[in-house]
Amino acid sequence: MKPRIAVLGCGYWGANHVRTLRDLGVLRAVSDANPARAEGFAVEHDCLAIAPDELYQRDDVDAVVMALPPQFHAEQAIRAVEAGKDVLVEKPIALTVPDAERAVAAAARHGRIFMTGHVLRFHPAFEKLKALIDAGELGTVKYIHSHRLGLGKFHTENDALWDLAPHDLSMILAITGQAPTEVRGEGAALLDHLSDFAHLHMLFPGGLRGHLFTSRLNPYRERRLTVVGTRAMAVFDDVEPWDKKLAIYKHEVWQDSGQWLATANEPTYVPVEGGMPLTRELQHFLHCIETREPPRTSGEEGVNVLRILTAGTVAHN
Repeated sequence: MKPRIAVLGCGYWGANHVRTLRDLGVLRAVSDANPARAEGFAVEHDCLAIAPDELYQRDDVDAVVMALPPQFHAEQAIRAVEAGKDVLVEKPIALTVPDAERAVAAAARHGRIFMTGHVLRFHPAFEKLKALIDAGELGTVKYIHSHRLGLGKFHTENDALWDLAPHDLSMILAITGQAPTEVRGEGAALLDHLSDFAHLHMLFPGGLRGHLFTSRLNPYRERRLTVVGTRAMAVFDDVEPWDKKLAIYKHEVWQDSGQWLATANEPTYVPVEGGMPLTRELQHFLHCIETREPPRTSGEEGVNVLRILTAGTVAHN
């Protein structure tokens, strides 16, 4: 029998989970602090509407997808795993590292799946990029930088760093396979007390460096991850159409008589099979529930991302 999934939190991203789980045939229930909102989703998607306080006691719910304001994630995740439910918790999984650690530890203690909602780890273009890196096509990775810019999505609790950076940090951690040894951050708040721009600079063991720039007050949209290796460079650009989302640049750089020279070559676009990252993420969650295999985006990864965010958080300018 397929796992029976409930969605807790029917806001913007929770609504996407509801629709996708319905299409996968595993949506059992929806739950929200606003009963009318939950009832509306239940009627539209032919499932149950269950009050949050009653959700974890239901025998007909096997797992819960949580898309709440992040200050509520840890408490609700602990309640769920203590009641025997597996959980997928949207990013960030908490607002403090100790809260996140408690939630992940509770899941381990009760033998439950704890998956973090780092959806871009399941993007077909990133999966292809990761495979190329693992196969040595880029050589030794020396530098990674990401830009996630746009206009809007203002939150009362999350600034630009905490809202936007987890996506890219999860990809960077997947590529490096290790946590940074140094993190330096800077931000700027223009609208209120929350940063609208944020930079992170990271140093990893072995000298690999990473840089991340996020903004929610940018005049254009940018979703780009660049990886620089000793043999080639790669760009995952999610704004581009599918046939141009992943580009490989085999530029030549050499030294002659003490001078560095370079020849720029045209990019080679890597074929990527289209697919919705959220669908692939939820299919992976179902697979983990059924097999009890650890998720690709584990709770520990969610904690590691929070550690970087915390280290990079600075006083607003």
